[in-house]
Amino acid sequence: MSDRIQTYAEFWPFYLREHSRASTRWLHFTGTSLGVCLGVTAAATGRGALIPAALVAAYGFAWFSHFKVENNRPASFKYPLWSFVSDLRMAGLMAIGQLAPHLERAWAGRPVPVPVASAQAEVR
Repeated sequence: MSDRIQTYAEFWPFYLREHSRASTRWLHFTGTSLGVCLGVTAAATGRGALIPAALVAAYGFAWFSHFKVENNRPASFKYPLWSFVSDLRMAGLMAIGQLAPHLERAWAGRPVPVPVASAQAEVR
């Protein structure tokens, strides 16, 4: 049997557990926001040279947060498309203040690390 996650429904909780620290999530939010802004600017102005900057901003913040804050490997190495979609989903949920219920479901039945528990309290 494969150790790969087979469906996005299984991936989403895994993705959230890989982002257990609030600082990891906020670094992702910052990088994703910068990346989207640079990408939109590139499209709107026709300045294709901004595309590499958008990728560096988005992945730079995310990978830094995994290697230096979370101390794990980015899921984008193994699941690039699902990770991209999940980065946007997490950033969107953070922007509207609706990430906490998703974090709670992701950790249901598992020991919740202290950073997640304190982050959930901050969101409420």
